[in-house]
Amino acid sequence: MTSIKRMLVDPSSNDSITSKVYIRSAKSGKVTKIVREIYLRTDIPCSSRLCRACLANAPVDSNNRSRPFVLSEKPAGTTQYKHGHYLMPDTNIFLQCMDAIEHKSAFYDVIVLQTVLDEVKNQSLPLYNRLVSLTKADEKRFYVFHNEFRQETHVKRGQEESINDRNDRAIRVACKWYQKHIEQAAASSSATAPAIVMLTNDKANLAKAKSEGLNSTDLNGYVKGLKNADELLDMISSSLQDLEKKANRGANVYAEYFSLPKMNTGVRNGTLHQGTFHTSTYNSLEGTVGVPSFDKHLLIVGLENMNRAIDGDQVVVELLPQDQWKKQSDKLVDQDTLTKNENADVDEVEAIVTERERRALIDEAKRIQRSQDESQKVQPTAKIVGVLKRNWRSYVGHIDPNSVNRAKSGGQQVVFFRPLDKKIPRIRVFTRQATQLLGQRIVVNIDTWDRTSRFPVGHFVRALGELESKEAETEALLLEYDVQYRPFPKAVLDCLPSEGHDWIVPEKGTSGWEKRVDLRDLLVCSIDPPGCQDIDDALHARLLPNGNYEAGVHIADVSHFVKPNNAMDDEAASRGTTVYLVDKRIDMLPPLLGTDLCSLKPYVERYAFSVIWEMTPDAKIVNTKFTKSVIKSREAFAYKAAQMRIDDKSQTDPLTEGMRILLMLSKKLKQARMDAGALNLASPEVKIHMESETSDPASIEVKELLETNSLVEEFMLCANISVARKIYEAFPQTAMLRRHGAPPATNFDDLRSQLRARKGLDLRVESSKALADSLDGCVDPQEAYFNTLVRIIATRCMLPAEYFSSGTQAYPEFRHYGLATDIYTHFTSPIRRYADLAAHRQLAAAIEYEALDETLYNKNKMDAVVKNINIRHRNAQFAGRASIEYYVGQALKNKSTEQEGFVAKIFSNGFVVFVPKFGIEGTIKVETAKTYDADEYILELEDGRKVVLFDKVKVMVNVVKEQATGRRKTELTLA
Repeated sequence: MTSIKRMLVDPSSNDSITSKVYIRSAKSGKVTKIVREIYLRTDIPCSSRLCRACLANAPVDSNNRSRPFVLSEKPAGTTQYKHGHYLMPDTNIFLQCMDAIEHKSAFYDVIVLQTVLDEVKNQSLPLYNRLVSLTKADEKRFYVFHNEFRQETHVKRGQEESINDRNDRAIRVACKWYQKHIEQAAASSSATAPAIVMLTNDKANLAKAKSEGLNSTDLNGYVKGLKNADELLDMISSSLQDLEKKANRGANVYAEYFSLPKMNTGVRNGTLHQGTFHTSTYNSLEGTVGVPSFDKHLLIVGLENMNRAIDGDQVVVELLPQDQWKKQSDKLVDQDTLTKNENADVDEVEAIVTERERRALIDEAKRIQRSQDESQKVQPTAKIVGVLKRNWRSYVGHIDPNSVNRAKSGGQQVVFFRPLDKKIPRIRVFTRQATQLLGQRIVVNIDTWDRTSRFPVGHFVRALGELESKEAETEALLLEYDVQYRPFPKAVLDCLPSEGHDWIVPEKGTSGWEKRVDLRDLLVCSIDPPGCQDIDDALHARLLPNGNYEAGVHIADVSHFVKPNNAMDDEAASRGTTVYLVDKRIDMLPPLLGTDLCSLKPYVERYAFSVIWEMTPDAKIVNTKFTKSVIKSREAFAYKAAQMRIDDKSQTDPLTEGMRILLMLSKKLKQARMDAGALNLASPEVKIHMESETSDPASIEVKELLETNSLVEEFMLCANISVARKIYEAFPQTAMLRRHGAPPATNFDDLRSQLRARKGLDLRVESSKALADSLDGCVDPQEAYFNTLVRIIATRCMLPAEYFSSGTQAYPEFRHYGLATDIYTHFTSPIRRYADLAAHRQLAAAIEYEALDETLYNKNKMDAVVKNINIRHRNAQFAGRASIEYYVGQALKNKSTEQEGFVAKIFSNGFVVFVPKFGIEGTIKVETAKTYDADEYILELEDGRKVVLFDKVKVMVNVVKEQATGRRKTELTLA
């Protein structure tokens, strides 16, 4: 039961109080009273610059200032509302057409009701954040009106009224009040009152609004009255435009998803399984789902079994009968080879499997996965019966020219959008500007994927520019990997030191030196890639009187400038990392800090956070000291310059001798890591040289790794390990750490069988030490590059490393498999990684330099930070690789060159070749082959040539425009 009391204070007062008392049963069976008090006011302003009454009575803050009024005095008009209008959208308008609402050409002077804002927050946090951003942006003039707290617009829910009906009524009440209020305001100033227009696609709400005499319209009707209607209509979600009825013709292509209760029950009792779906890189008709209760991923074969899942979706799967289990495909299959019939009938209905048979099936699947030898590759298959969480995002791509009816001069037509990401299916888009979008790089969002549609349906978001233009392709790359590349907002820049580039370390003994150690006398230097401006780290070493050595790593003290929870910290936490592309850098911090005030540039004093060890001549650590410091770097070396100086025996100055000590110790540190089982893996790394005048790619070369590269790496690793131990000791529940899980042995099954068949080599994977030793033994006396190739392939068998908060894992799970250390963190690059900045703050608290902010010892907040930086770190890596791939294509455009390559993978209808010189990998597809030996990994071509796994081949490297992506890519053919 519910009882409600209302108390009104003196009517002349500014506010009244509504007190609601809810009585409900608790779990114990007792009756619990919940009292909720709402303070109703009459001074919440309308925020229209027309209204002098609200302006005179607007609430003020502690500085006696009221908030600036937002809504324009003369809002824009349309053909229907010639004297201007304010918009009042309902919740679904914001939920389903935010892309159009954010467009700069329309949707100005918008009243966002508190009722609507709360509903949007409950239904979609990302859209809520976008809406809040609009309310904070001056140019769009969005005003949040707290209708729930204004006396005249507060609405009490009726006894028989649903929440949705109550909220719809609240919107109509607010609209009616606003219209009357604005008319009175306009009359008092002899102005013409703008219309208050309620925007909704709810037919019942529209009918009620019209019957109450309110200005109201649906979205399509409103947008059609705007100048750029075609573009805006394309940006509206298909679900609002009712386009699915046009797209679907009745045939069920896919099976219906299980209900959520049925999926939950099946997962709990073990007859269904939950995991993440991933589409195969080489076969669009195949995917996998990782399930904790199975040693190997379950295979999903065929579009029907994929059942509308998209790469990255969280899905629920059901095991298929054993007679449907299959080998993993040995064919190359891309999107273009798939059927284009979007209304294909569903295949025959499967026989019903009993609960007992399902359980027997699962037990048999586990048994086969455990017992089968590597040559028997039949593995359990499954079908997707439901999607728990979609991984849909904004997709970048282009309109397929073959899908456009060029003869159709106007009106709406359906076209196919082809995403850059080949794992994503083509998307049906309804557009009124098909011919204008041809040849453009565009952004599209998926709205829905009905079981009667062969393809998902989406809507146009915006165009980026012409295909292959550098600007459009770079922005496409940043959007594809969700890199935040907007300029730093004013609130962030306001956090920077007011002195700007003139800031200097203050004199010793003044503010800023508290608890800092003066290390300016140390011979410190930095060693980085050529042209590095954001110098995070510097080093020093010297001989101690007792015969031991002192070695120090000095890291930019970013935490001095970036304080917790201010605008700059929030922005850095959101960006997570600096993203390095071939032609630009997307900074985590404003350049004033990253390339100047924090950067450990030579010849100037800088704040640092130092880790200093005493080491024996065998590089055993005797003592470790952590301190905030002030340093003055003597020199900034590039790797090659540092190597030349170390190797030049005529150089005997103390700085050079210090670098030689560092090199000597680093070799011993590395050997100790290798002895402990650290892996020496490999990845293809190339450097692209750009023309200085045109910024076009000029040449490509493989990065040269010198001893100085290893020198820096070893000391950074040593610092990270030392800091990890210290912050975990101080904050055992929330220390910012980084782990690398041991990969399942099954991840190496393919590589093991390949090495055994082709080279007679055995790859042992029971531990990182066993794997490291095995990789050392994978050599071919006839081909030196073979070992590097195997290490590249082995790297792809690994699990990704990840950040984590120490309280979320048991200590044995802290281990970093690749580095063979029991604990690890990132501390040495705070200019470009937010994880390192968090570690700095925790280390500062651990040494009692300063108190730790609450966010870094609150588990929930740390988990949110960790989740974001893991995503940002991974996306930054993908974006960097994609940038290299794009510029390699540009550098080789209009060129044809013969190169050496190595066969990295064999299929029955093609093979994959890796070209070391350019760090690229390409698939060579063959229409027909004479024979294919799956056991020996040999493909015999029609002309008698044999392609053998791991063998060296000569290939022609050309650059072609790829139809699937609309982008230039390298194409390989056998020479």
